[in-house]
Amino acid sequence: MADTIPPLPFESPLVELDAQIEALEKRDDAAALADQIESLRENRKALLETMYANLAPVDVVKVARHPNRPQTADYINRICRDFRELHGDRLFGDDPAIITGFGRIGPYKVLVVGHQKGRTTEERIKCHFGCAHPEGYRKALAKMKLAEKFGLPIVTLIDTPGAYPGVGPEERGQAEAIAVSMRDMSRLQTPIVSVVIGEGGSGGALGIGVADRVDMMQFAWYSVISPEGCAAILWKEANEQTNADAANALALTAENNLANGIIDGIITEPEGGAHRNPEEAAVRLERHLVDRLGEVRRLNTRTLVENRYEKFRRMGSILEAEANPADSSH
Repeated sequence: MADTIPPLPFESPLVELDAQIEALEKRDDAAALADQIESLRENRKALLETMYANLAPVDVVKVARHPNRPQTADYINRICRDFRELHGDRLFGDDPAIITGFGRIGPYKVLVVGHQKGRTTEERIKCHFGCAHPEGYRKALAKMKLAEKFGLPIVTLIDTPGAYPGVGPEERGQAEAIAVSMRDMSRLQTPIVSVVIGEGGSGGALGIGVADRVDMMQFAWYSVISPEGCAAILWKEANEQTNADAANALALTAENNLANGIIDGIITEPEGGAHRNPEEAAVRLERHLVDRLGEVRRLNTRTLVENRYEKFRRMGSILEAEANPADSSH
């Protein structure tokens, strides 16, 4: 049967095959056409595999934003046992755009921190579409320090277009809250594992992304700015072409980020993306987190913090070759 999920723009060939399969299945002589239907299904499966193996960066962004893609709350419900959510920053209030709480992942007791976009229109408005306010970052950091106190590792799930840019958050110290969170995360004396599960936009992502291991889901994106924001700045217009050009230039895919040393690993998603099989995506994420937690927990605290610091200091460093003295006369 065809997927019961909204198709993405680049998936039109799949939609056509789905229509053919559905039309044949509704015919009175469908039983006699079983071989033809099965052949179309196999063609569809092969097309889906090929399509997702060769996605353009701008299409990766569309997959990361799919309305059915699993969010932090979905993964918590599937992979965390005994989860207890914690609210509030003890300064202003609670921010639903960031979820924090203690639970168990595999054999480990952990603190989970993650962006939440919301599923329904009402939830999305309440969660600011995943764009956290300063109280969200202060809440996250306060709970991280609590985890440090109890000697528990931290898992952060990143999924945000960016921090909320409104007047209210700016008045309450948005930039300062993110900066302090990044500074203090770099010093926390407990293991931290971060995974970009969807969108990893700018400082909004980095605010909970300073970790010992930073990984990405296969069809997530992670960049200093969204393709639309980049296109609007560089070409003064965000349209289909400029968005695609910006996505290419930003090197925002998981493969790009791994090649550039920004992340440490990629979590392969189910065929056709996590939105097609959230259960399997959760299984793969849980398996990956258990492996990563076992890896970082073996390091002593001093080594952990020193390695974390050096990891982020190395990013963006460029070594220029020294000029050849023989060429100086030319």
